[in-house]
Amino acid sequence: MERRTIGAAALEVGAVGLGCMPMNWAYTGSQQRGDRSLRAVHAALDAGTSLLDTADMYGPFTNELLLGRVVGKRRADVFVTTKCGLLVGDQHIVADGRPSYIRRACDASLRRLQTDVIDLYQLHRADPEIPVEETWGAMAELVSAGKVRALGLCAVGARASRRRSGARPHESTIRQLERIQQVFPVSAVEAELSVWSPEALERLLPWCEARGVGFLAAMPLGSGFLTGTLTPGQGFEPDDLRARHPRFTAEIMASNQPLLVGLRRIAERYGATPAQVALAWVLSRGRHVVPLPGTKREEWAVENARAAELELTARDLAEIAALPPVRESWDSWAGAAG
Repeated sequence: MERRTIGAAALEVGAVGLGCMPMNWAYTGSQQRGDRSLRAVHAALDAGTSLLDTADMYGPFTNELLLGRVVGKRRADVFVTTKCGLLVGDQHIVADGRPSYIRRACDASLRRLQTDVIDLYQLHRADPEIPVEETWGAMAELVSAGKVRALGLCAVGARASRRRSGARPHESTIRQLERIQQVFPVSAVEAELSVWSPEALERLLPWCEARGVGFLAAMPLGSGFLTGTLTPGQGFEPDDLRARHPRFTAEIMASNQPLLVGLRRIAERYGATPAQVALAWVLSRGRHVVPLPGTKREEWAVENARAAELELTARDLAEIAALPPVRESWDSWAGAAG
């Protein structure tokens, strides 16, 4: 698989990563089986993927424990990124940016992941009660201590904040980035980017490119919609985030089918799948961009990894740009932690 670099530290990873959240959190709980997820992780690594994206809150904690069973055996094959800054309680999630918590959270993640160093440690959310510089400073100390190689900021959910404030896309995220860059370099930003959620192209992606910051594209397959495997009106289990998301009602899914028709048309020219075309579109956004498709199935992990072999032409990209805009916005939904 093609290799790409993240940040000024030139951290090298496979061009397509693996989002591990669905294995233990937010998606179809009845299908979350550890052995199957482990096979998916191993298959992705065998196909050239190296970046495994997790967080201590996924489960909580169980996703890191699951990945630890792989990292402990295949450390040389794995670039592991995890996140801190969110605590999961009974029916609520709260931010915690206290330096003392950050230090404890890192040590706990290291134990669960069965490693002595985290390749990329991300701040999941800034704590509104703690200056972000203090939180980031504590994370920088972890780099000095050799527990972490590089730092990143997770900006998933930023558009929900924009809807409330009326600000331009990712405006508050960029302000945060400007502040923490003064404390310690940002190596990567993780934010949503896909054919049906392209807002990061406006300001956030150019900001990262201009500063040599890697961009980890979260939800590049639109939480499964862009795979073409979901049927309008199929329903979702109560614990699945899509069960309460406005884009996954039967009416809205049906109205957005023209987007899938366009992706299928391009996929047929290459003997590919709509998911691979959607991932190739993300990959075409820049050499510093690494999509993180999430899955818990072996066959899809391999299919996603092979999207790195698909290079879209100018004609393909123009066709995608001309597709009808997606109906209904993620902005109307605060969403999962991401």
